[in-house]
Amino acid sequence: MALRIHEAWILLVVIPALVTPAAINHEDYPADEGDQTSSNDNLIFDDYRGKGCVDDSGFVYKLGERFFPGHSNCPCVCTEDGPVCDQPECPKIHPKCTKVEHNGCCPECKEVKNFCEYHGKNYKILEEFKPSPCEWCRCEPSNEVHCVVADCAVPECVNPVYEPEQCCPVCKNGPNCFAGTTIIPAGIEVKVDDCNICHCHNGDWWKPAQCSKRECQGKQAL
Repeated sequence: MALRIHEAWILLVVIPALVTPAAINHEDYPADEGDQTSSNDNLIFDDYRGKGCVDDSGFVYKLGERFFPGHSNCPCVCTEDGPVCDQPECPKIHPKCTKVEHNGCCPECKEVKNFCEYHGKNYKILEEFKPSPCEWCRCEPSNEVHCVVADCAVPECVNPVYEPEQCCPVCKNGPNCFAGTTIIPAGIEVKVDDCNICHCHNGDWWKPAQCSKRECQGKQAL
């Protein structure tokens, strides 16, 4: 009886010895969160320096390849020192431009105002028009209106008439001048009363007529 108890004790001692560290499966025991985090710190990223270029979106370009970065419309060339991008001196946009496109490296004007505005009306380029009888205007390629105002000569009469759609006044009855309050034609002597004979100045139509009282003085002498 004592022998059997001793053998059982020996068996119990031997059984734990059969369970070795090699027999434990680590997959059955999840790693600590700290151990998982430390494993991500060892990730290695590709180094493209001297081999290619990477744009803002992560695309890789070979040496000598042209590409357009995401923030610019100007092309770049991939070099060993990195991307070399064009930075041209873009022309100024016309102040009359009504449509600008930004598809290329420089903004481009696609539509320029091709008319002139004058007194609330639109006129085509190089179109000529008369806003008034005395004005002659033209719409220039610069979208500006240039006008010339007629310079009328001094009328040869004291009663000129302004005809519709005409700039300068006209003397419908020919040249004349004033003899007192009477209008007399030019070129002839006119007896305005019993004592006065008048005629207009030559070329000076705006001056009063020259008059003489020769006949009137002759009657008084009788």
